[in-house]
Amino acid sequence: MGKNVGKTDSIIRYCLGIVFLVLAFAARPFWLFFILAIVAFATAYFGKCLLYKLIGINTCKIKS
Repeated sequence: MGKNVGKTDSIIRYCLGIVFLVLAFAARPFWLFFILAIVAFATAYFGKCLLYKLIGINTCKIKS
């Protein structure tokens, strides 16, 4: 599976990961927000999103 997450999408995912991390330490169901933060950071770092693959979306400009 090639990369399907573009640069702008990746930056948004990093920002969401930070928000989820803050919520993990501030909210009551901390484990839920912690898992969401890990998923957001992982998809941004690796540039691969399984949900995008299933739907057929590709925001990455580089052909892999």
